[in-house]
Amino acid sequence: MVSDEPLPSDDDEATVLEARVETAGVRLDKALAEVFPTLSRARLQALLAEGVVTFEGEPVSSGSAKARIGLYAVALPPVAPATPQPEAIPLTVLHEDADLIVIDKPAGMAAHPAPGNETGTLVNALLAHCGDSLSGIGGVARPGIVHRLDKDTSGVMVAAKTDRAHAGLSALFATHDIERTYIALTRGAPGPARGRIETLIGRSSSDRKKMAVLKSGG
Repeated sequence: MVSDEPLPSDDDEATVLEARVETAGVRLDKALAEVFPTLSRARLQALLAEGVVTFEGEPVSSGSAKARIGLYAVALPPVAPATPQPEAIPLTVLHEDADLIVIDKPAGMAAHPAPGNETGTLVNALLAHCGDSLSGIGGVARPGIVHRLDKDTSGVMVAAKTDRAHAGLSALFATHDIERTYIALTRGAPGPARGRIETLIGRSSSDRKKMAVLKSGG
């Protein structure tokens, strides 16, 4: 049985994930990425190096080692709360009033701080532009943010400057009452010119950091 649901741990500040590997002989980091779908392969390699991964209770540390059949556990260290700092990053402001600000986010800019993207994010830029007026509902790491847009995707983002605006905008996004239009590049000439695509989306099996179309699950 495979499960990557958090389990109680001796350390109240740690989260322990357990899962059973049923295939031997493949690289350990690859095998663990299959049974711990919430963790990327790169993240698992770092956790192995930190010595927080065990096999049947014994520490394992090499991602290139061969996986063995049995129970693996990962003790996730507590996430340190991010405290983003204001950064004077130029913004393309499409609209701004007392309640909200609308930004044309460029590709390559993350929306909010995360491991590997602690600076240079839209939140850092908004803190410098708006000062203390951003809504705090999103938490320390995500002030004002009410929806997501991938780092490598350019497009319009809305940030709330008041708690009332944050609540209202979040409700609109949750009920899909805000219409969004996406522009994409295609190879060849797809036909027909108009249509509807319905499919399953989930983590890519070849790159856990990316999303992909799936045949099942998702």
